[in-house]
Amino acid sequence: MEPRGGTAAVEESHGLDEYGYKPGLERSIGSFASFAAGVSYISILTGTFQLFYFGYGTAGPRYLWSWPAVFVGQLMVALCFAELSSRYSVAGSLYNWTKRLASPTVAWVAGWTMLVASIVTLAAVVLAVQLTLPQLWAGFQLFGDGTDATDYALNAVVLGTVVVVLTTLVNAFGVKLMSRINSVGVFVELIAAVVIVVLLAVHVTRGPGVVLEDRGVGVDHSGGYLGAFLVAALASGYVMYGFDTASSLGEETKDPRRTAPRAVLRAVVASFVLGGLILLLGLMAVPDLDDPLLASSTGGLQHLVLSTVGSGFGKPFLVCVVVAVLVCSLAVHTATIRMMFAMARDNNLPAGAKLARISPRHRTPVVPAVVVGVLAIVILVVNVGQPQIFLVLTSLAVGMIYLAYLLVTVPLLVARLRGRWPTPMPDGSSAPFTLGRWGLPVNVLAVLWGVGMMVNLLWPRAEVYNPAAPFHWYLKWGALLFIAVVVGGGTVYYRLRLRHRSGVLADHASTLDVDRAAGQPPARGLSTIAGPREKEGPR
Repeated sequence: MEPRGGTAAVEESHGLDEYGYKPGLERSIGSFASFAAGVSYISILTGTFQLFYFGYGTAGPRYLWSWPAVFVGQLMVALCFAELSSRYSVAGSLYNWTKRLASPTVAWVAGWTMLVASIVTLAAVVLAVQLTLPQLWAGFQLFGDGTDATDYALNAVVLGTVVVVLTTLVNAFGVKLMSRINSVGVFVELIAAVVIVVLLAVHVTRGPGVVLEDRGVGVDHSGGYLGAFLVAALASGYVMYGFDTASSLGEETKDPRRTAPRAVLRAVVASFVLGGLILLLGLMAVPDLDDPLLASSTGGLQHLVLSTVGSGFGKPFLVCVVVAVLVCSLAVHTATIRMMFAMARDNNLPAGAKLARISPRHRTPVVPAVVVGVLAIVILVVNVGQPQIFLVLTSLAVGMIYLAYLLVTVPLLVARLRGRWPTPMPDGSSAPFTLGRWGLPVNVLAVLWGVGMMVNLLWPRAEVYNPAAPFHWYLKWGALLFIAVVVGGGTVYYRLRLRHRSGVLADHASTLDVDRAAGQPPARGLSTIAGPREKEGPR
């Protein structure tokens, strides 16, 4: 039996009908724009330049070994995501993938965890403009001269709020505008990264053996040098994630089954190569490895580059860093909107019908763009008087993202072991990208990596969650407490209330009867409901 609407309609849906959805978002993202979405979220010029001082100051030059270690682990995760994105090209990728792999509760927890973490991440990323804009022009320091901690924090909040407002407006005006701005920004960032690599290579004064040195740093750590290295490794772990953004834009990507997997993998590989070369050549070229500014938040990799290649490169370099921060903020905001929209479309968030509404003019979910922006600004305000609490929120946000990744890779591994994966396409063919016989070992490594990173990220260590006075036990244990409250409380709310009305909203329900035509069940635990006013609960 041919599905209602014909074969052409099924092809146009790109698999959305298997979830019970009809196409609604604008499908206009090309290959480079999809790749750019993943690269801009990772954002080498944002992450490495913000966190180099932390890694170097904690474990010395040897900390660089954490970069390839994190890459290999995240590549295993990315390969799993690439395979899933080739089979299911749908917004809110992690959340929707888990619906096919596990129970509705696990899927909701994965989506909720990623949603909360992404909102906090957006607030953290936009604060980076405070590190660069006042250096470009003193007029950007609106409060005081930047030497007072309160003025510095307040200025960071104001500048960050302006960035969030801009990313909200761009996302509200449609995915075409977003992808064009993001693609231009990523192009600038990639060119800047290559130029930095070349300039550092020209100024090399020592061999690569520098990465075997500890320079006396970390040897007095309570856990020995290994303990110091595990802390320093967070500097790399905090950078190399977010590549799933390319897959989360699957409903807006042309030929998503082929484009999204390539974009996910290329984003990880490109970020590893460019970031790794900058870090390695920087250590080989810097005039003085014992310069205290290398381990200072006011110096770090930025100081390393400028002291190596000369101050004449300073202004253009800072402009490129600002561009990187802006497109990173835009990508994080965009990915967060898609997650909120995906969950709301299933009536799995309060006010789901409003959050899932697509603007008929711009063909993008405008309300989630505004809600995410407002929530990020609220979190920003916390930074004014409570910088320690904000540090805890920023650190645990990354831990929550790794947790969300685990909530995909673990069910995927279970599905493999039970013979339920890979799942054939509705026509019986295989997805364009598949791991084949390598799927099981890659998946096992992805799970083991995820568990190891979760332990390292959430371990209650003062040097991560409470590095400066005042010292409080609740800051040291802040990550675990926050996850227990946010994830645990959210799960209870879902089980007691949301799951009883869960189902695809009528405005987004597919008119194609593909599930029955293909002999497959609908997404586990979900049904199509006529609207928010009808009787709650799956039919």
